[in-house]
Amino acid sequence: MQKLTSKTNFNTIIHVLVWVLMGMVLFIISPLSWKVELPSEFWVRQGIIFSLLIAIFYFNINFLVPKYLFTGKIWTFLFIVILTSIGLLWGVQRFEIMVNMQKLMHYAFRPEIEYVPKPRNIAADIFTLMVFFLSYGVSTSVATVQKWRQDEKTREELDQARISSELSYLKAQINPHFFFNTLNNIYSLTNIDVDKAQKALLKLSRMMRYVLYETENEKTLLKKELDFVKDYIELMKLRLSDKVDVKLDLQEHIPDQVVAPMLLLPFIENCFKHGISSQTASKVYIGISVNQQQLKLQTVNYLFPNNKNTPESQSSGIGLTNTKRRLSILYPGKHQINVDDNNEANEYRVELTLNLS
Repeated sequence: MQKLTSKTNFNTIIHVLVWVLMGMVLFIISPLSWKVELPSEFWVRQGIIFSLLIAIFYFNINFLVPKYLFTGKIWTFLFIVILTSIGLLWGVQRFEIMVNMQKLMHYAFRPEIEYVPKPRNIAADIFTLMVFFLSYGVSTSVATVQKWRQDEKTREELDQARISSELSYLKAQINPHFFFNTLNNIYSLTNIDVDKAQKALLKLSRMMRYVLYETENEKTLLKKELDFVKDYIELMKLRLSDKVDVKLDLQEHIPDQVVAPMLLLPFIENCFKHGISSQTASKVYIGISVNQQQLKLQTVNYLFPNNKNTPESQSSGIGLTNTKRRLSILYPGKHQINVDDNNEANEYRVELTLNLS
C-alpha cells in the first residue's frame, strides 16, 4: 500500500509540474502580456492551445507510446506525431483567421497606427508547432520513465519469486539428504547397541521438531541453529569408535543474532561423511565463533576414499552444493568460503565467514 501511494504521488507530481510549466509558457510569459491589455480572443487562443497540449500529452502517453513506440514501430510513431501536430497547427490557424487575430493584436500593441494586413508570421507558426512537439516529447519521456519503473518493479518481483522458489527447492533437497544419512546412522546402531539407538532416536526427534518448525521461517535464532548442530554432532558420536576424535570448539556466549536455518549442517555433515574411517585413526575438528556481526565456521577432517558398499556413500552429496547456492542467494556479498583440500596433512579444511548484519 505504501509503495502504491508513493508511485501515485510521484506520477501526480510529474503531471502537475508539466502543466505548470506549460501554463507558464502560454499564459504568464507570453510576449508583453503583462504590459499590454490583450484581447479576449488571444486568451481563448491560448486556452485552445493549452487544451490541445493536454490532449496531446494523454493521447501520446496512453495510446501512441505503448502501441507504437514500445512495440518498435518508431517510424509509424514519428509519422503520427508530425501529422497530428501539423493538423492541430492548421486548426489553430483557422481560428486565428476566423477572429482576425492579426488585426486584434495590431491594435493591442500599435493602436495609433492604421492596420495594414501583412503576410502570415511563419516564426509564430513554427513556435506553436514546437510547443506541440514539446508536449509530445515530455509525455514520451514521462511514459518511458513510468515503463522503466514498472519494468524494474516487475524484475524485482520476478527475482523475489525466483529466489523464494529456489530456496524452497534447495531446502526440500537438503532436509531429505540429512535424514537419509541420519537414519543410516541409527540403522547401524540397532545392530550394535539398542540403548544408544534409543538415545539417538530421542535426539533425532528433537532435531526433527527444529526442522519442521524453524525451517518454515527465513531466519531462526543463531542459538537454536547451534543447539541443532550440537545435537547432530552428539548423535554422530554415538556410532563412532574410539579411533575417531571429534572436537567441537564452540564459544559459550552466543549473541542474539539470526541466521538462515540449517545453513551450517551440510558443512559439518561433510566432515563425518568423508573424514572418518572404521579402520584408521581419524579426527574431526569443528570450530564456531561469533564476533559481533560475523560468524566463522571452521571444519577440518582427514580425507578418506568413500566405501562404495555403504548406503551412506551412495548419497548424491547435494547438501553441500545446495548450501553454497543458498549462501549466494541469502547472503550475496556477505559470505566467503575457503576450501583447502591439497596439503601435506591430507586434510580437508573449510572456513566459512558469514556477515549476519
